[in-house]
Amino acid sequence: MVKGKDNAEEYVRVRLPNRSKHEMFGIADKLVGGSRIQVVCEDGKNRLGRILGRIRKRQWIREGDLLIIRPWDFQPEKCDVISRYKKTQSINLSRRSLLPPEIDIFKGRE
Repeated sequence: MVKGKDNAEEYVRVRLPNRSKHEMFGIADKLVGGSRIQVVCEDGKNRLGRILGRIRKRQWIREGDLLIIRPWDFQPEKCDVISRYKKTQSINLSRRSLLPPEIDIFKGRE
């Protein structure tokens, strides 16, 4: 559940970042190879992301995809890719104003 604009609670049926586990939104910027990817994060940093095996075997990640990432504690310039959103899910999150404005590249798309 997320508080809407008029403080009414609305249900979101997609997975959102768990802030208590330091997860955040990111945009896939460039595929590097070897299941690694450059990610532009919502805090303004560029990180080298590692695509976990469970995602690598089931989903394809392309440039411009919306991701959930978790930065590493011991190397903050690297992260793990936790989840990927489909284009329709990304547009829906943008329309509901659930994405931070720093990485909201889906505004105005239908």
